[in-house]
This record gives sequence, structure tokens and C-alpha cells, in this order.
Amino acid sequence: QVQLVESGGGLVRPGGSLRLSCAASVNMFSIYAVGWYRQAPGKQRELVAAATSGGTPNYADSVKGRFTISRDNAKNTVYLQMNTLKPEDTAVYCCNMSVFGLDYWGQGTQVTVSS
Repeated sequence: QVQLVESGGGLVRPGGSLRLSCAASVNMFSIYAVGWYRQAPGKQRELVAAATSGGTPNYADSVKGRFTISRDNAKNTVYLQMNTLKPEDTAVYCCNMSVFGLDYWGQGTQVTVSS
């Protein structure tokens, strides 16, 4: 059983920053790709950023240049540094791992960008 626990969400003003963390309870964390998704009210879930096992990142166009995904394999943790936040970034952010063909999701953390 894989468990993913996110933290770091909150309320921030436009232009501000937050860093999300996702801690994974899984053996051999380093061999798995990880991703951050978000879902805003009334919208479909979308991929925000992903990192391969080697750390190569991939970003949605809407967050390129503002968000950075990174991973610390020694801590079984993936991070999402979010800078220059906009109101449209408001959503529940979840991390995801696919382990042996099964998708695992965290419970999500709310990010609200508002003045």
C-alpha cells in the first residue's frame, strides 16, 4: 500500500509563493515518476508538473517559469515550488505516483490565491 501525504497549502496573495510537499511511503521511491495535479471547482483535474525518476521535469504551459518540481529521493519527498501565484492557480493540489500500474493519490492540499 502506497500512501502519499501532501502539505504546504494555504492562502496567499497574488504574486506570492508557496511550497508544497508530498511525502511517499513506498520502497524504492527513486525509481518512480511523480506528478502534481490540481483541480479547481467546476474544472477537470489537470497535470501541473511531473518529474521522471531521474528528475527530468515537465510542466503545464500555464505554470512554466513560475513553478518548479523537485524531488529528494533520500526523503521520499517531492516538492512543488510555486512562485508568482495567480488567482487562477487556486485549486486542490494532489500528488500522484503510478506503482506497478496502479495509481496512487494523496488527499490533496488546498491552495487559495486571493487578495
